[in-house]
Amino acid sequence: MRIKLTSIMVNDQDRALKFTPRCLAFRRNKRYPLARTGGSPVVSPEGPDDLELSLEPNANPAGKAFQEAMLAQGIPLTAFEVADIEKEYARLKALGVVFTREPAKAGPVTIAVFADTCGNLIQLYQPPS
Repeated sequence: MRIKLTSIMVNDQDRALKFTPRCLAFRRNKRYPLARTGGSPVVSPEGPDDLELSLEPNANPAGKAFQEAMLAQGIPLTAFEVADIEKEYARLKALGVVFTREPAKAGPVTIAVFADTCGNLIQLYQPPS
């Protein structure tokens, strides 16, 4: 068993499909809606092409309430690993990405948190070298 597809809810799929490639460099992998949700899969340029992140519209009232509650509590909905968090932080800040937490040590890792413009906080983490 392995992860091939995971998803994150977005409150504006069109905005997510602009933010994700422009700021994160993720690209659309396949253009097919997933089931009834209409999710759009993207992949990281640094990962395998068959490991997808689906940007799912938050049309389900329970999902929408969960997403809004997590944002209100300042809890990231997902995390992405980076090799150099200071470099990624500077690159994303230059693109206008808003961080709610600047890079800081959290035990053995360094983390930072930013808003994805689609109703989520995303955590970046750099493992120990």
